[in-house]
Amino acid sequence: MEFKVSKELISHIESLITARDDKELEALLNDMHFADVAEILDELGANEATYIFKVLDTEKTAEILLELDDEVREDILERLSPKEIAEELDALDTNDAVDIISELPQNIKEEVILELQDVEHAKDIVELLRYDEHTAGGLMHKELVKVNENWNVLTCVKEMRIQAENVSRVHSIYVVDDEDRLKGRLSLKDLLTTSTKTAIGDVYIRKLNMVKIDTEDVEVARIMQKYDLEAIPVVDEMGRLVGRITIDDIVDVIKDEADKDYQLAAGISQDVDSDDSILDLTKARLPWLVLALLGGFITVRVLGLFEGAMAEHGHLFFFTPLIAAMAGNVGVQSSAIIVQGLANNTISGSLFNRLVKEISLSLLNGSILAIILFAGSHFLLDVEMIVGFIVTIALVSVIVIASLIGTFIPILLDKFGIDPALATGPFITTSNDICGILIYFSIAKLILGF
Repeated sequence: MEFKVSKELISHIESLITARDDKELEALLNDMHFADVAEILDELGANEATYIFKVLDTEKTAEILLELDDEVREDILERLSPKEIAEELDALDTNDAVDIISELPQNIKEEVILELQDVEHAKDIVELLRYDEHTAGGLMHKELVKVNENWNVLTCVKEMRIQAENVSRVHSIYVVDDEDRLKGRLSLKDLLTTSTKTAIGDVYIRKLNMVKIDTEDVEVARIMQKYDLEAIPVVDEMGRLVGRITIDDIVDVIKDEADKDYQLAAGISQDVDSDDSILDLTKARLPWLVLALLGGFITVRVLGLFEGAMAEHGHLFFFTPLIAAMAGNVGVQSSAIIVQGLANNTISGSLFNRLVKEISLSLLNGSILAIILFAGSHFLLDVEMIVGFIVTIALVSVIVIASLIGTFIPILLDKFGIDPALATGPFITTSNDICGILIYFSIAKLILGF
């Protein structure tokens, strides 16, 4: 059953903090999952949250720290000494510790590193801080289990027991040579069913997915999704095993990428959330709103070119919102499918074949919609037959052109290294609105001869 924070619970916890009843507070919160405690701390003030941090054991608070909202975590870290922060980091895996320490000011960061008790842990953290956070090096853990291909099974088991003490979860057992170069992985089943005197080199699996240290995080996510991996090893330029990436880190990457694409599709050019300042939100939203406004000016200008036609055939004007809306919707539908395919790496075949398929689909959809529109305009709106004919021809034409634009633009952006998610936002909607209106009145002019 999912935990829910109630006002009564928050009030009770605040009363325990006021009374300095540490035993009762510790007993209450220790029985909860660390994610639930983080949810409670998000609702408390910074002073109360920091107080709880100092009451609970470090093993508990270290996990809670990772689950907190960014602003709450920042407030708590500001109230902890470098030594107290170091105690939290000593209890975390290296990549999680790096995520926390990266948020600290440079001077505090250096003090915290000096306060770390585990020297090897400190060295690993310093090493990981060198890598870009959006690469495999920035995602990986240093904690893993590895064995030498020259060991026998008995030696291997003994070494694994020692290494596993520092690993929270063992997904794979990696096999390396004397130079630490990754050779393969070891099956736990083979380990259990093989003679203790057998050399690891005779039983390990040589086929293995791996990524290099500078591989982009989205590419790592794509590989792990494709092969349904719980973990993947990371190697350096010489093929030496330097770390591993686990599925929980990749879920965060996928979520962040989806959030970014959703914001781009909505016309938000920067990574923001609802709690950011008005200035930050304005800077993120305004550029695309300006683009939409400019597009609106162009649309008005296009309509002005056909002012005489609208004066003579007034019914033409009433269908302009319909044509513009259909152009925008069809373009967004087409581009959304292509963007999703590009993100999942499922776009295959030539561009020509894809465009032919999109034309066939849009002709079918357009024809069905045109029949409905023609019947509705004649029987429900009582417009002239010739106007209904113009609108239906324009509708089919607009749907075909909008679907081609929605298909072609994301692929073109991707070819030039630009995030294709841009093509599902105001950019594609505005351009299709303008094209739709221009096509509509051009067909009307051609048929009516004004």
